[in-house]
Amino acid sequence: MSLRIFNTLSRAVSEFSPAEPGHVRMYVCGMTVYDLCHLGHARSMIAFDVVQRWLKASGYQVTYVRNVTDIDDKIIKRALENGETIRGLTDRMIDALHQDADALGIERPQHEPRATDYVPQMLSMIGSLEQKGLAYRAGNGDVNYSVRKFAGYGKLSGKSLDELNAGERVAVETDKQDPLDFVLWKSAKSTEPDDVKWPSPFGTGRPGWHIECSAMACELLGQTFDIHGGGADLQFPHHENEIAQSEGANGQPLARFWMHNGFINVDNEKMSKSLGNFFTIRDVLQSFDAETVRFFIVRSHYRSALNYSDVHLNDAKSALKRLYTALQAVPPADVTIDWDDPLAARFKAAMDEDFGTPEAVAVLFELAGDANRSGSAERSGLLKALGGLLGLLQTEPTQYLQAGAGVGVDEATIQAQIQARADAKKAKNFAEADRIRNDLLAQGIVLKDSASGTTWEAAQ
Repeated sequence: MSLRIFNTLSRAVSEFSPAEPGHVRMYVCGMTVYDLCHLGHARSMIAFDVVQRWLKASGYQVTYVRNVTDIDDKIIKRALENGETIRGLTDRMIDALHQDADALGIERPQHEPRATDYVPQMLSMIGSLEQKGLAYRAGNGDVNYSVRKFAGYGKLSGKSLDELNAGERVAVETDKQDPLDFVLWKSAKSTEPDDVKWPSPFGTGRPGWHIECSAMACELLGQTFDIHGGGADLQFPHHENEIAQSEGANGQPLARFWMHNGFINVDNEKMSKSLGNFFTIRDVLQSFDAETVRFFIVRSHYRSALNYSDVHLNDAKSALKRLYTALQAVPPADVTIDWDDPLAARFKAAMDEDFGTPEAVAVLFELAGDANRSGSAERSGLLKALGGLLGLLQTEPTQYLQAGAGVGVDEATIQAQIQARADAKKAKNFAEADRIRNDLLAQGIVLKDSASGTTWEAAQ
């Protein structure tokens, strides 16, 4: 079966093949770096990390671009509040982003452009739009996009201009010709620092948010590329405006497939900084290991809403431990995936149907059961190999299962206690054996008895 992807633009699952045979070009909207990343950002980064991993596993060369917005009203405000330069703030936040993404096993994209490095390309695109009558200079010095002059506006969101206009909550600004128009170039304000001002044919200023992605995507991937991704909240207006800018300037479709990941919700509301209900990745990693967080996200379909709670993360942790327990019990062989194997074929079929990770994860549990029943190193090896395509199960099993044990407990002490418990059981002193087990449990150590002996792992 060939790969099929849900295309937001067509609102249907369609067969995918890249414009250039064997080579997929993909752009994903990244973070605005004024603060630490929250779990909603992690959801998007992991979703498209899985996408690019599966594309590569399917034999494609992938050019993956994920941008960084390093100039924005929020960035300016935060830098002024902190008394630091724009570059100082954004460099610090980009370093933090990389640390968090690396912890979650997210492979870095081939290109991670910063918006401030592409201002000339933005100005060139704005100039083209002005020449074509799609942009105009406003009385306040801004350059705005004239939405009603672009015939295709609304095709991504599926709304007509009249519907969008009826939903416009911002009062008409005197310098806009229409409330739906959006800014391409912001005129400099005397209150803003000098490091957010660029010279331009339109006067000193800085780019609007939407033009950044249009310029970076087209510069790095061409005027038309294969996949454009991002969170569902970007579908309108950001991605709609990208289409208007890019297609208005170039006369070519911007992306052939549009993909949008679902939200992470807290109490049925989208996790976001504006609502104040967010948990940073670092907050969550204080309580849960990074692979548990990744597994929590991967086992849900990327387009579905995902509800965050400690209960759901604890459930994910228990489930992931079951997979690692199978790998510990049956050390995996180093195998090459045989896609004719029935379970490998089911995994592939799931991933080929719009990156269906829930079914793919279900296959991992079936393989764990196979490995436990048969003791087959090959079945265990297939479990590890398929897990690796999702960025899972690559830690040494005992190391994973023992991580997070109580502070101050060392292996020699634990093994001595395990031996003392075995001696007590041999002497039929079961009260002493139970005492040792309970003492270890109080220290965060769970003993696991099997025919081959007793092992231990960290408590939940």
